[in-house]
Amino acid sequence: MTTSTFEIDSSNVKSMSTLKYYQLSSATPPHPEYLRRTAARMLQLQKYHKISQEYVLPIPYLCQIYHLLNLKHLEQVHNLSLKGLKVGDVSKFEQTSSGGSVKFKTSLHQSLNILRMWRQPVVEVELTLHTPYTIELTIPIYKGRKITIIFNVLPLGDNIHKLFIDIYSDLKFPSPIMQVFLHCAAGVTLLEDLPYLYKLANGNNLRRRVKSTQGSNRNTMQLFKRYIDLYGSSLEQPQSLGAVELRPLSSSSY
Repeated sequence: MTTSTFEIDSSNVKSMSTLKYYQLSSATPPHPEYLRRTAARMLQLQKYHKISQEYVLPIPYLCQIYHLLNLKHLEQVHNLSLKGLKVGDVSKFEQTSSGGSVKFKTSLHQSLNILRMWRQPVVEVELTLHTPYTIELTIPIYKGRKITIIFNVLPLGDNIHKLFIDIYSDLKFPSPIMQVFLHCAAGVTLLEDLPYLYKLANGNNLRRRVKSTQGSNRNTMQLFKRYIDLYGSSLEQPQSLGAVELRPLSSSSY
């Protein structure tokens, strides 16, 4: 799976279920540029696309962002589905104009972990913040193959957001079987996420964690600190000011 740049073909964009309903407002910040970046990356991966899922969750958008950018959530929240997985230190952190990326090691400490079917016991995973709405997780598997997950988190109001999950892989495995597995895995991980997300949304839990992160040197939170550096003003205003409207793209959108 490559990361070369190219011009966006609007006909291809409109054929993708996630981007078809990913219409951003023209308010500040420059949403059209965020959409362009997301579309470019998803089109690079399109030929490896396996499944899409979408959910409307009655939880503030920022709770989902914090959750996805907290590396430790992989071992703390997903103890059932990722049983025995441990997150190591960050080996590389890079900043971009709209986000950044971190590379970190994950290791499997239980021989019965189902993930051993797909990957080595120790691999270096990459997490990328493309825009304030788009996060990518790339996991190496056997023989140079990868599984890539794109999360699009779109605020619909102060206390509600829409989550799009798109999974890609160049693994040589029968697609129908792999799609069933990925749908089940994504569903289980979301069910694990919900209690944690509701807890974050309760009272001032998220605000306290954000303040704790700002004063912390933990490298597992570097990407969320980068988010705060770039988009921190959104922590102090209603999310409806930066909300999106989910409606089909018109032919004049590109």
